[in-house]
Amino acid sequence: MKALYCQQNSSGEEMTFIFQERENLPPTGDNDVKVQVRACALSWIDTKLLSEVKLEKELLPVGREISGVVLEVGRKVSFFQPDDEVAGILPLDSEESGLCEVVLVHEHYLVHKPEKVCWVEAAGTVRDGVRAYTALHYLSQVSPGKTVLVMDGASPFGTIAIQLAQHRGAKVISTAYSLEDKQYLERLRPAVARVIDVSNGKIDVAESCLEETGGLGVDIVVDAGVKLYSAEDESTSKSQLLPHKHDIITLLGVGGNWITTERNLQLDPPDSHSLFLKGATVSFLNEEIWNLSNIEQGKYLCILEDIMEKLSSSVFRPQLDEPIPLYEAKVSMEIVQKNQARKRQVIQF
Repeated sequence: MKALYCQQNSSGEEMTFIFQERENLPPTGDNDVKVQVRACALSWIDTKLLSEVKLEKELLPVGREISGVVLEVGRKVSFFQPDDEVAGILPLDSEESGLCEVVLVHEHYLVHKPEKVCWVEAAGTVRDGVRAYTALHYLSQVSPGKTVLVMDGASPFGTIAIQLAQHRGAKVISTAYSLEDKQYLERLRPAVARVIDVSNGKIDVAESCLEETGGLGVDIVVDAGVKLYSAEDESTSKSQLLPHKHDIITLLGVGGNWITTERNLQLDPPDSHSLFLKGATVSFLNEEIWNLSNIEQGKYLCILEDIMEKLSSSVFRPQLDEPIPLYEAKVSMEIVQKNQARKRQVIQF
């Protein structure tokens, strides 16, 4: 059996992805489930986070979001039996590559996959679903009547976040980074309240949001990165499209929640004072917390089950690319690691 791994020779160097022949799987542990993988989604590998939590190794397994069929269960496994269809996310410290025909997983990282949900959708939605639930249910409380701004709503995560917020009765505003993104967001049903096209850099996001909310501001902001410095200090074209941190503080309403993906966010005293006057909060979105600590394992499994149920009932309609065969996984993973894929890439076995 072959499995895909990534190799980083030294800091700052580009990763290389290699298929490596695997030895036979170890015996199934008491709480382990042996799964025949049917689909595995590709996600960007956060080497910085792995280094910070002391999980960096010479060969990192690739592919963690899987769906498949149970082949065998350990003697203490109580949730699953052979031939069950399952989906889940391999833990951050897993030695297993999801891009392998058969993997061993602890039962607490898997949930049943509904029959109506296809393998590719299950694997391709599970991570974005966990991110959306973390942002909108645990870092903030989305509810009917609230206004939510989802930045870059046409991304795979943005799409699921919009659908979850709308399902909970919230009014959603979103930003688009291109004409194609704008058209995609305008086709979504239920409709997004307002699509703000920021591709030409001329539209003020804060002004548009205040106009849409009658000057009250939005209740929840889920960003896709923010501009920390003035325009001349930002180098990449993508960062030119991001809102400045001051814009986000301006468009937040009283008691608002700002959910940020910017791990290096710096707030100056005037920024903090503005947030204090509004009674607003800033939270950092890191969905890996569910796997880094087992203290909330029950909640995590409930989230995974809810994601599968929403896929089954078509509440979630993910932004997926065409399924990719295993022999193209290496090339696809290189594209994902360079952040060049606009749709979720899923390998189908």
